[in-house]
Amino acid sequence: MQRLSRLLSNNKGFLTFLLCMFMFRSAVADWNVVPTGSMQPTIEIGDRIVVDKAAYDLRLPFTHVSLVHRADPQRGDIVVLDSTAAGERLVKRVIGVPGDQVALVQNHLYVNGKAADYRYTHVSGIRDDREDPALYAVEDSGSRPHTVRWSIAAQGHTRDFGPVTVPTGHYLLLGDNRDNSADSRYFGFFPRNEITGRATRVALSLDPGNHYLPRGDRWGAALR
Repeated sequence: MQRLSRLLSNNKGFLTFLLCMFMFRSAVADWNVVPTGSMQPTIEIGDRIVVDKAAYDLRLPFTHVSLVHRADPQRGDIVVLDSTAAGERLVKRVIGVPGDQVALVQNHLYVNGKAADYRYTHVSGIRDDREDPALYAVEDSGSRPHTVRWSIAAQGHTRDFGPVTVPTGHYLLLGDNRDNSADSRYFGFFPRNEITGRATRVALSLDPGNHYLPRGDRWGAALR
């Protein structure tokens, strides 16, 4: 017991630093590893993304208790949430806010009855394209234009969804990789209090398909 007390006493500065660092990561800013391709091409497998945990709320560290409400997620935001329905942490894009009516018709988005605009584009370097060829388009529903991925071979209910109306206190979230994302089409609407922050940029990126070597062109890249 005396040895433990001495150890704590001799390392008070270091222990205080560790506590402050963990509190900062819990309540202010953190980084997350992205292990799946559900947000490709915006977020690639192996990206480490910076999360602004104070974007919407100032929370009591290590909890979901909001001390100060700062803002609410907006359409187009990329958010991080601890999902009870999915049983894990998710990274998805806000497509519908409370009161919105949202539908997908053959993967084309409609928000409040208005069709999103699409402009086909080229994206290179996505490893999944080798086995699962895809089309890419810039989707603009009037908020924040972003690139979405459509699998050429995919069929089924992921391409048609709704229309549904987003209830109060909830959000409709989709992945940018529309045919390969477990999101609101599977889990339903996500509660506001499960959203813990907004993803802002790529801190660094390690390529799992190339011996986890760094992707130099993605370091510090802003997420849109």
